[in-house]
Formats: sequence, structure tokens, C-alpha cells
Amino acid sequence: MCSFYNAVVYIKDLLFLKGLASCRFCIMNDIKKYIDMALSMGAGHAVAVTPDDIVFDGRTILKCMYGCADWGRGHTCPSKAGSLMPWEYEPLLRKYKKVLIIHSNDKRIAQEVSYAIEREAYLDGDVLAFSMSDCALCVKCAGMTGESCKNIKKARPAFHSVGIDVFATVAKLGLPLKPLRDSREIQNWYSAIWLN
Repeated sequence: MCSFYNAVVYIKDLLFLKGLASCRFCIMNDIKKYIDMALSMGAGHAVAVTPDDIVFDGRTILKCMYGCADWGRGHTCPSKAGSLMPWEYEPLLRKYKKVLIIHSNDKRIAQEVSYAIEREAYLDGDVLAFSMSDCALCVKCAGMTGESCKNIKKARPAFHSVGIDVFATVAKLGLPLKPLRDSREIQNWYSAIWLN
């Protein structure tokens, strides 16, 4: 067969692939800039997925209510007056087309990376881009002393506080996460950027 025919078939297949919104090749190709940005800022991993790859489970609120010291005080937790409940986030988050999962062994890096990418995506025209991470902006959260949030512009909710099973989600992606038996073990922190 001639190489021209092979090139046409390849281009036709490539165009077909580009037409599939859930195609991993397309997702990666479409947000490569953000993946490169995450890795250059210190993320250990940056993985592009779709909302269908995210494991939603409203039972995460039980871990928030019973076991989290921030319950009733944290500015980004579901206990805050007027906050949506975890199961109310799922229909909103499923409207996004892509999710960039950020992994770091440093909580602050995970948050800084996700917020920087949210801002970059916004400047690129994705005005509804939204990041999530466990908050690490302040040394001591103002909410713990009943004060107003000092970083309201950058504070974002964590995965589990919006009904996402982080353990099941990252396991599907082959990323590291396990319950820690000791505080000296290496921690794995995850953040995400929801993109259109």
C-alpha cells in the first residue's frame, strides 16, 4: 500500500480520535500545558482524567463529621453554614469535561499547583475552572479560633469534603495512597483542577 494512503488513514483515525471527548489521548493533548506546569512546580504526578474516572461517595461526610478536628470550624468544610453537602457536588462536578489530578508528598505544593493551574486556565478562557485541595495556606487556620478566613480567594475544599473517595479514585489511576500507621511515614497529598 502506498504511504499516501497510510497517511490519509492515520489522519482520518487521528481526527476520529480528536472527536471523542473522553479519549485519553485527546484529554492529555488538550491539557499538556497544565500537566507540564504542574510538574515544573514540583508535583510528583499530574494525571488527566474525566469525571467518570472520579469515585463519588457521599459517605465521605462521615469521616469529616467523626474524626476531623476541623469539623464545625474549617472554612472549606461541609460543616460551614450554607455549604453544599458532599452529595450535592457530584452533579455540578460531572458538568466538567476534564480533571487534572495532582499528586505531591507536600500538602502545600499540591495546593499551590492546583490553584496556579486554576488561575492559568481561567486566563486561558476557562472561566469556570475550579481547583480542590486540602487547605495549607495558613500555618494555623483562622477558623480554628472563630476568625474569618484569611485567604478566602484561594481557599478551596478538599476531595473528601465534596463527596469524592480519594483512596478509590487514585487507586484506579495507579497512584500511591494508603492509610498511614505512623506520622513519620511518607504522606501523599492530592489536589485537582476541574476543567471544561
